[in-house]
Amino acid sequence: MKRYPIKAIMADSGSEFTLLGELKGVDIYFADSYSSHERGNNANFNGLLREFVPKEVSLNDLSQGDLAIFTQAINDRIRRIPNYQTA
Repeated sequence: MKRYPIKAIMADSGSEFTLLGELKGVDIYFADSYSSHERGNNANFNGLLREFVPKEVSLNDLSQGDLAIFTQAINDRIRRIPNYQTA
């Protein structure tokens, strides 16, 4: 199984995530307190991705090409906002 390095992590700003700051070579992003919309886009995309990859399937089992295809399919969806355009 091929593994891919983690390049970035987005976490809530809770104290349980304070040790993430010690990771080297990984960009860490924390959602601002009282700004739940910052995590909403991430959670929404994860839900859309799971339409292609069920939770029982590990993302580690997928190639970068597989993920690129799924991401493109999600971005090509027509959306009500903005004006029924794709991303």
